[in-house]
Amino acid sequence: MAIGRFPGIVIDCPDPGALAAFYAAVLGWKVKAAPDWVELRSDDGDCICFQQVEGYVAPTWPTQGVPQQMHYDIVVDDLDVAEAAVLELGAVKHEHQPGTTFRVFLDPAGHPFCLCLT
Repeated sequence: MAIGRFPGIVIDCPDPGALAAFYAAVLGWKVKAAPDWVELRSDDGDCICFQQVEGYVAPTWPTQGVPQQMHYDIVVDDLDVAEAAVLELGAVKHEHQPGTTFRVFLDPAGHPFCLCLT
């Protein structure tokens, strides 16, 4: 028997509305916003929350000066098509690309995330 359920994950950032809008466009999920807290929900109830943090410092991946602590792996059918789409939304392709079946990007707040083939 489980102790609890996994309701979602919370990401620190300087501008929760902007970061939620970025991931809403990537994932096609719905945004529910408050002033310093934004929820992003799938039709199935999965949830990613974004909270405003004063003095936020973006991760410096792949170095550990400011560790990434976590990242998203987003499964896509075509890396080239998905790359073009996330770049248009404001992502930045990271200079360090350690694999061939995935690509590493930074979201608008500087969090690393990967686009991965299935």
